[in-house]
Amino acid sequence: MKKLFALYFFFSVQIIFSQSYSYQIALLKYNGGGDWYANLETSLPNLIKFCNENLKTNINPEQAIVEVGSNELFNYPLVHITGHGNIIFSDAEAQNLRKYLTGGGFLEISDNYGLDKFIRLQMKKVFPELDFVELPFDYPIYHQKYNFDKGLPKIHEHDNKSPQGFGIIYKGRLVCFYDYECDLGDGWESYEVHKDSEDAHEKALKMGANILSYAFLNAAYK
Repeated sequence: MKKLFALYFFFSVQIIFSQSYSYQIALLKYNGGGDWYANLETSLPNLIKFCNENLKTNINPEQAIVEVGSNELFNYPLVHITGHGNIIFSDAEAQNLRKYLTGGGFLEISDNYGLDKFIRLQMKKVFPELDFVELPFDYPIYHQKYNFDKGLPKIHEHDNKSPQGFGIIYKGRLVCFYDYECDLGDGWESYEVHKDSEDAHEKALKMGANILSYAFLNAAYK
């Protein structure tokens, strides 16, 4: 099953750049009372549009919404999670997410402020043997089409801290990227939502494009 899942992602990657196949990326819906829908309106749709125009991907412009424990999770090469508050994975949901990630999937987490203390506990359920590690500035995810020599751009101010990019690395493959004190998800939103500067919006989209590019190219790495 694991090999078949990895092959699915491998062949999906081959097709992505041929402009002949449309697939989706998804927003992850979770329990616990936190606002999984915090950036529902324009965030992922704007990132998808940017990638289709600038990376020549052929991603379905309509985002999907998928629950952590659903079998539908395996339909998407990348899922995104965000929010401000509490998040809870049941044991079954944690196992489902682990199966997805170890089989070739990729999770992008964006702390919309307040998510950190909750997401770290829940990801420990998914990978009890692993911890988040801060990725160095020369890590390939920062150097896809766009170069970020100093790591993540600062989009929104939270606690007067520098932005950090954390990852979970399973058997040599980055399966999860976590932007902290950065707020990429907000940066992808349309201007009228947060009134971010054009420069901040562009940097957020470019870093998001790097994440998608990296995830697609490494989906079937191991």
